[in-house]
Amino acid sequence: MGYHIPWRRFFLFLPVLCVSLSNIHHTSYACSVEERAALMEIRSSLERANTTAPRSWGRGGNCCSWERVNCSGSGRTRRVSHLYLSKLYDISTVPHGSRLFWSFNTTVFSEFSELQFLDLSWNYPCSLMSDGLVGLKLTKLQYLNLSGNWLRQGILAPLGELVSLQVLDVHSNGMSGALPIAVFENLTNIRELNLSDNQFNGSLPKALLVLPHLKILDLSENSLVGNIPISSSSDEEPASLEVLNLNNNDMSGALPTEQAFQYLRNIRELHLGSNQFSGKLSAFLFSLPHIERLDLSGNHFEGPIPVNLSSNLSMSLKSLRFSQNNLSGKLSFFWLRNLTELEEIDLSGNTNLTVRVNIPGWVPPFQLKQLTLSGCDLDKGIIQEPHFLRTQLYLEELDLSNNNLSGSMPNWLFTKEATLVNLNLGNNSLTGSLLPIGHPQTALQTMIISNNHITGQLPMGFGSIFPCLSTLDFYHNNFYGQIPMSLCHINRMRLLDLSNNNFSGELPPCVFTDFPDLWIFSISNNQLGGLVFGGMNNLSVGFALHLGNNKFEGPLPPLLSGSLVILSLYDNKLSGELDPSFWNLSRLGVLNLSGNRITGKIHPKICNLTSIEILDLSDNNFSGPIPKCTSASLNSFNLSGNSLSGDISHGLFSTPNLVTLDMRYNKLTGNLSWLEDLGNISALSLGWNEFEGQVTPNLCKLCPRIIDLSHNKLSGSLPPCLGRIFCDRKTIEITNPFLLLYVIMEIYITVKDTRGFTFGTKGNQYTYGYNFYDKMSGIDLSGNMLSGEIPWELGNLSHIKSLNLSNNFFNGQIPVSFANMSEIESLDLSHNELTGPIPWQLTRLWMLGVFSVAYNNLSGCIPNSGQFGSFAMDSYQGNTNLHNMSQGDECSPSHGSGAGDTPPEGSDRITDNPVLYAVSAASFILAFWTTIAFMVCHPAGWKVILKSAKLLSWCCRF
Repeated sequence: MGYHIPWRRFFLFLPVLCVSLSNIHHTSYACSVEERAALMEIRSSLERANTTAPRSWGRGGNCCSWERVNCSGSGRTRRVSHLYLSKLYDISTVPHGSRLFWSFNTTVFSEFSELQFLDLSWNYPCSLMSDGLVGLKLTKLQYLNLSGNWLRQGILAPLGELVSLQVLDVHSNGMSGALPIAVFENLTNIRELNLSDNQFNGSLPKALLVLPHLKILDLSENSLVGNIPISSSSDEEPASLEVLNLNNNDMSGALPTEQAFQYLRNIRELHLGSNQFSGKLSAFLFSLPHIERLDLSGNHFEGPIPVNLSSNLSMSLKSLRFSQNNLSGKLSFFWLRNLTELEEIDLSGNTNLTVRVNIPGWVPPFQLKQLTLSGCDLDKGIIQEPHFLRTQLYLEELDLSNNNLSGSMPNWLFTKEATLVNLNLGNNSLTGSLLPIGHPQTALQTMIISNNHITGQLPMGFGSIFPCLSTLDFYHNNFYGQIPMSLCHINRMRLLDLSNNNFSGELPPCVFTDFPDLWIFSISNNQLGGLVFGGMNNLSVGFALHLGNNKFEGPLPPLLSGSLVILSLYDNKLSGELDPSFWNLSRLGVLNLSGNRITGKIHPKICNLTSIEILDLSDNNFSGPIPKCTSASLNSFNLSGNSLSGDISHGLFSTPNLVTLDMRYNKLTGNLSWLEDLGNISALSLGWNEFEGQVTPNLCKLCPRIIDLSHNKLSGSLPPCLGRIFCDRKTIEITNPFLLLYVIMEIYITVKDTRGFTFGTKGNQYTYGYNFYDKMSGIDLSGNMLSGEIPWELGNLSHIKSLNLSNNFFNGQIPVSFANMSEIESLDLSHNELTGPIPWQLTRLWMLGVFSVAYNNLSGCIPNSGQFGSFAMDSYQGNTNLHNMSQGDECSPSHGSGAGDTPPEGSDRITDNPVLYAVSAASFILAFWTTIAFMVCHPAGWKVILKSAKLLSWCCRF
């Protein structure tokens, strides 16, 4: 008789059975009630902070099944052993306007008595900042990560009670002061200690190096000073330390001796980069028994690398980083022939180090992943005859920049098997073209070939050949033709620079809209045309867009949107009026629309640019008044070359931080009393307007380096206080790394992609870059109706390089005090009503290159010594009573100096003592020829000459 199974009832009952079994399972292996309550308290604190807690927290009674939680143990109750709470507080999810702080009771972690692993990193800002982990009895905790929480140093003190701790990570917290060695001495089981990216100062305590089980110590990116504290005692047990990272500190001195380094003979990785260590490298460093990675880059080491054909190098060496030192001598890669594990070589920035790479017929036993040889004395044929490079089949990074290498573009690098991730061949002399490549380079992310002579068109399938690029820099080559549409297929692009080439045609509109991660796009100085932005208004470029000096045309699109900080469109063919919506780009910090054909009035909505720092609207057709705005950020403002009008006697705008102001060539009227509000001005250019009234004494309260008030309707006499107008500005010390990065970026932008500041001197207009403060200081008051005597106090301007007072109605004599202008290069006093002689003391102005007193009423003799021997008669014409000296004669007090050429007592600091001048002249001549003899004949003198030439060539590049 068989059994009959009621299948229908069984399937109906099956779900109930599964739920029951599940509940039995959870009941048998659930976490403790206290642990569950602690996690729920953390969840509640997150909800109070208006952020989202992990979704699974609170679902079911077993917290061991919740995300970010692991449990261990067996039996009916398991215990929480691991908590992965990194970035648990996500500030990006907090609603706008809410308080940005996660407040919770840190003692809640006391409930996890079996906890072994706790990661609380990157939860800033939260209660850990002030409360830390006080009073916790986590006796089994082995791993603790508190990095990225901006903790106070005092927070570390209680951690000394965590006796089982093996790994402690508190990097990126901004902690300062001396290292709290007492805390770490209690952590006798510690194996890995990461204190990097803080602000710890003082010396490195030796007690840290002697912790009995410590194998990894990372103190990089702090402010530690002094040397490495290891002694040469032979009876000390060697430290357990295997990895020591002291990169990016201020440590100095010579490295410890070979005997002292025996204390660190277990070391595998030694990172000492970016410090102030000095001296010569010792051979023993390359023979340490376990050494794998040796980083001495960015220091002041000098002399040769102590490696030769017979060197006994450690076979474990994998990485050698010696860049940015003063190393010299010769290094042949053949001397590294026994290093079978070698993966990385970085010798960049050692200009006197001769590096021999190409050894025909030699196949090295190592396969490098990184080869960085920028700015070395490198084999010039490394690309033309790539014997060595062809043997390296797994290169991921290759940097041969700044070597003046010749040869054709090395298309042979792009093989089917290529593993290159970063390629930098910039600043060389490569020629040829970028040929179509049959194999996609899916690994390549960075490609820099800027400042070469590469020509040809970009392959039509460029985006398919290099689909994963994030940085593409082809700046300053000879590429031509159209930009291929396939470029838009590279959706990971972050920096794209095709500027200073000969590209033509229209840009594909997708380049402005289809790069979601593009940060900087520069294509200035080409021959591109078509509608600006391709007519698109939804720009995806996130930071900087450089389109200057092309042929883009049409009006700027209305309703322009995006998050641009820098927009440069100078020297194009833009036209029409600016739509009022344009000024809604409130994040703009740099805007350059100069050199276009834009018309209409400047809309008052320009005041919406609350973050603007550099604003250049010059050389357009703007008309009407200038809107009056308040801007605390505006640093440079250029409105020159328009048709702006209006009376600005009562002030232009409130800009307390304005440094450069250029409003030349407009139709502005009023007086200059408002200048006193420009307390930080360094370059003031208001020439070729219709300003009237006197030169206000308020100008003397400022410290400008350049003043151009020429070709206005100013009248009256000059205030004597102008003689003290130039003053030294305080140097701003930048210590915040984020601010420093921003300043570097701003300098790059200004030097690379703006037209500079223009000032007339020596009869010509000169354009100065971002650093005009060091190159020019001058006053131009020409073409006005100024009158009266020239104040002798102007002679106190000892650092002035250009002074133009021409085309006015000045009378009286030329002040003798002008001889104090020791750096003057151009002095124009022409077309006035000056009388009397030319002071012979001016012959001591050795830097004077341009001088004119034409069309005055001067009399007496023309000086013919010093620089005055080089000036043509055009400098003196129009003075009927002024004549040349007879041959062999000189200008002196007895020859036409005339009565009255000496200023009133106490007014000029020039003493007319011919004996003193004779002694001074003789001393100068003796010192001059002694210096020449030293520099030509003495070896040290040649060093001075060579260094000066090198410095000059470096400066000229900017």
